[in-house]
Amino acid sequence: MLTAWVLWCNGIPLELIDKCLDDSYTLSEALRCLHVALLCVQQRPEDRPNMSSAVLMLGSENPLPQPKQPGFFMGSNPPEKDTSSNKHQSYSANEVTVTELQAR
Repeated sequence: MLTAWVLWCNGIPLELIDKCLDDSYTLSEALRCLHVALLCVQQRPEDRPNMSSAVLMLGSENPLPQPKQPGFFMGSNPPEKDTSSNKHQSYSANEVTVTELQAR
């Protein structure tokens, strides 16, 4: 399965749209929604639009900034084999950890 980012970079983002929608959408509006969605998942928070900006972006025809690679892009690395060296248990697909501090 190809990701939205890969489809966007390959110039075929409309492959993301469910075929059952047929022609019930406007091409330009669908592309704009996909564009704004990619802007909303940027790695750096300052690169992401806030909600009011995202709504304005969706409702206007103003040019949008080009999205960068999303923060949690799962590239084309092959899945790891189950070997003894990588049997660590991961609880998150993006390898994020949470540390809780407790008083003594």
